[in-house]
Amino acid sequence: MKKHIGYFVPEFPGQTHIFLWRERQALEELDIESDWVSTRCPPKSIASHSWAQEAQKNTDYLVPFTIKDFFGASIELLRAGPFAWFHCLSVITKAKDLSLAQKLRLLALILIGAKLAWLARKKGWSHIHVASCADAANIAMFASILSGITYSLSLLGPTLEGYGPNQEQKWTHASFALIMSELLFKVAQDRLAGFLPQQVVIAPVGVNLDEIKRNSPYIPWEAGTPCQIYTCGRLNPVKGHKYLVETVKLLREWGFDVRLQIAGEDEKGGSGYRQELEKFIQEQSMSDYVELLGAVSEERHRQGIEEAHIFALASLNEGISVAIMEAMAMEMPVIVTDVGGNSELIDNGVNAILVQPEKPKEMADAIVNVLKDSELSLRLRQESRKKVAEKFHHRISALALVRCLEKIG
Repeated sequence: MKKHIGYFVPEFPGQTHIFLWRERQALEELDIESDWVSTRCPPKSIASHSWAQEAQKNTDYLVPFTIKDFFGASIELLRAGPFAWFHCLSVITKAKDLSLAQKLRLLALILIGAKLAWLARKKGWSHIHVASCADAANIAMFASILSGITYSLSLLGPTLEGYGPNQEQKWTHASFALIMSELLFKVAQDRLAGFLPQQVVIAPVGVNLDEIKRNSPYIPWEAGTPCQIYTCGRLNPVKGHKYLVETVKLLREWGFDVRLQIAGEDEKGGSGYRQELEKFIQEQSMSDYVELLGAVSEERHRQGIEEAHIFALASLNEGISVAIMEAMAMEMPVIVTDVGGNSELIDNGVNAILVQPEKPKEMADAIVNVLKDSELSLRLRQESRKKVAEKFHHRISALALVRCLEKIG
């Protein structure tokens, strides 16, 4: 019998959600029917993909509530009965290291969980997969307590702490979990010992190699000509964009005509960290050489990679960067920081280059080495796509999800 599940992604469709779009497409190929559900719509300026309008049209949003939603959630609460109510309150009481305001917020999430349970019943879902361990996991947990529907989690990183408190109970009530990297798996084992579900699987998300490929051959940089560096990541301090700007400044001081394009937007649609980064670029006298593209479509992202000589990322932490996977799949030299799970993707010096974070000179030296050493550049380009095809294609996480669903029945 074909399974029908809810696929729950916070603030979908956002600029970083392309890998989730691919995973859901892979689920369809594996005969799993899934419906999108999300907390709320993201800011318009970060819903940048060509499929964003279609995705929004086909997504059920839990916030805001309509009168019909209040009716449905209330019916679900009444159906659940006093035992489930007390169970929800017990979860809130047991939640560790929460302020009164945070516990009251959890209390409000019970009603949203009831709406999710109502949606699940109305649509005939047998399970809810949550592509997050933040508040969406709390909502799914309450939906499960109220209705009995099972749910699962994806831990995508870069850290467990970044997903907020109450992790022990989110994981205790989950049927299974998928974890992006071996490093995060070890973190979960250490910090959630005794609270993990029986099934916890390492399952990196990946890229669709049928779509992520070059349309034209890579053109190596030639001395005396401009060098285009491209990077992609939301505008957030953890992505280390300031260090990459400093790297480009160094390269220019060394006589290389380097230009940098940064694809990505901040979580507030341009009114947040972007303003701080723009000020920093101006202070470094780099405004003529660094371009902030904002949130870009998948097509524009591929164009940016294809037109560049180098892909670079100066992150301070990562789960495993999907942007790096995409650049490697596009068969170009990739130079990134050795943080999080990036070393699980990259064999240093074989298919990409790893450098230490917060070290602009080290990254600049690595870029110069690749630009000047044509044999190194060629070797990196030849090997990069092979690694992605072997271990980081988009069907891996979908297959893991299907196998876990089969085990819970």
